[in-house]
Amino acid sequence: MELLAQTACNLLKKGEPFVMATIFSHSGSTPRSSGSKMIVTANGRGIGTIGGGLLEARSMSRAVELIGLGQSEVFPFDLSHEVVTTMDMICGGQAEVLLDCVMPTDDNRAVFRRWRGLLAEKGSGALLTLVITAGEQIQRVTHGILTTEGEIEGEFPLSDMDRDRLTAMVTPRKVCTVTVGCGFVVVEPLEQMCTAHLFGAGHVAQATARVAAMVGFRISVADDRAEYANRERFPDAEAIRVLQTFKNSFSNMTIDRDDYVVILTRGHLHDRTVLAEALKTRAGYIGMIGSRRKRDAIYGVLLQEGFSRTDLDRVHSPIGLSIGAETPEEIAVSIVAEMIRHRAESLMHKP
Repeated sequence: MELLAQTACNLLKKGEPFVMATIFSHSGSTPRSSGSKMIVTANGRGIGTIGGGLLEARSMSRAVELIGLGQSEVFPFDLSHEVVTTMDMICGGQAEVLLDCVMPTDDNRAVFRRWRGLLAEKGSGALLTLVITAGEQIQRVTHGILTTEGEIEGEFPLSDMDRDRLTAMVTPRKVCTVTVGCGFVVVEPLEQMCTAHLFGAGHVAQATARVAAMVGFRISVADDRAEYANRERFPDAEAIRVLQTFKNSFSNMTIDRDDYVVILTRGHLHDRTVLAEALKTRAGYIGMIGSRRKRDAIYGVLLQEGFSRTDLDRVHSPIGLSIGAETPEEIAVSIVAEMIRHRAESLMHKP
């Protein structure tokens, strides 16, 4: 989501309009759920995805037309049984896509800049898109930010009654559509992105960073070798740290439940050092690469150092799902698959 926010800000700064395509309602089986977004530029370039296939292709084609017209539109899409059979697709539901033509105005620049900032800061709130309608036609689309205090930042022409109703219906982490007197509002709570902190910058870490970034994790890489921990090897990383030593690996870092610690160093001693430090944090996920024999040896030492069995039960080791992975790329897939499962289960249990 941060990539979309950054792209939106860059385009608005350059004075270029674009369409923000958002699935805001769906039923049955669809490629992506409500809240899935992508940006379509005037030249037809797409950033992000709303599921690929026919839905995305037709949405993108119509988006380019709308940019030329300076108009927005609700694009209904029915993945009926006939369409599914014809296109050899496995989805058969319905979806509504808001094709929101965003013009480079000062108001839009301010709101999207605020959205980008909140995402970067792991802030709370929601992105609001007000669709003002006349019959089935869209007259105007405007944007705002709903703060945690219930205030709306940006030009958002709602009555006090509609504002109160809107704030009362917002549900954390769930995209919803609220009907108001002049149309409807798409409410998108700010997505709390999880950060994958990779300790070790070898071949497995390199592949893991690439796969994890593709599925929405922020990436942080730390190693004591500058020739490995660098931008050339980790272009997707938000942060790259070259350590003097793996001791005190988490100095000056705030680690919480949305942080994933992935231990992939080049040696048992380094793995043990990082694991001991990781267990002192509030990390939601801790995984360590290696065999069961290596794991048990490290656990034995940590138990002698005062860690409890409950502490060690937090650790996923050997890391990753058991899929018979052998190559660095296969191992990366198994690791990230386990991280995805953990992220999904964590979201299910959040209030």
